[in-house]
Amino acid sequence: MSDAAGEQAPPLAPLDPQPVAERYPFWGYRDLMFLVAAAFVLLVAVGRIAVLLFGVPRSMGAAQAIGVTFAFEGLWFGVLYGVIRLGYGRPFWRSLAWVEARRGVWSALGWGVLTALICAAISSLLPLPHLRTPMEEMLKDRFSMVLVGFFAVTVGPLLEELAFRGFLQPLLVSTFGAVGGVLLQAVPFAALHGAEYSWSWQQLIVMLAAGLAFGWMRQRTGSTAASTYMHCAFNLVVFLGMLAQSFLERT
Repeated sequence: MSDAAGEQAPPLAPLDPQPVAERYPFWGYRDLMFLVAAAFVLLVAVGRIAVLLFGVPRSMGAAQAIGVTFAFEGLWFGVLYGVIRLGYGRPFWRSLAWVEARRGVWSALGWGVLTALICAAISSLLPLPHLRTPMEEMLKDRFSMVLVGFFAVTVGPLLEELAFRGFLQPLLVSTFGAVGGVLLQAVPFAALHGAEYSWSWQQLIVMLAAGLAFGWMRQRTGSTAASTYMHCAFNLVVFLGMLAQSFLERT
């Protein structure tokens, strides 16, 4: 057997090649447009069914109104789940940054309380109109208060944070940068709450400030869970304030 003198061996392939960094978010504006269209279709469909079952929205009680809202949001999140899990084959919660908060739950809760107090101070400086909002109308009896309060500090913040800070904000940040993304996501978040406060521009400003704070928390910690805890604490303080105001008006 002869030895091939001078023949060089081919270079060896690396045993552990460096993986290509994955683009995040992996979804895009086409997915966003699809989800917006789905929200519009579901809103019309659920709204019409609600009118057939319960009559016009103003005649609905707290349980009926929350049931309609939950039906709409539940169906829409089914579509969102399908986009992430079925469309891309990725884990739903992890993809939307539902990870442990870096500074812990208590820190996020504390920021939520502080944000609520700051928003209350902003609200006190604005010339608020003297009108009864749909939210206040739903706090007429004890059962409605308990139902609205439970929804406001549990399911409501969770669904809103996954939609705005979990899905929308990373997409906007990837296009407009951290500051632009946080600013832009707060606009539709405030608009979502317009009907609750009879489209009062003063309350829209307050909700815009809250949306900016939640977006800052999501960007700062990299955790949608953290912004959700913050949102829950914020809603709890606001709800307790509304209860206190309602009690004082009755006495």
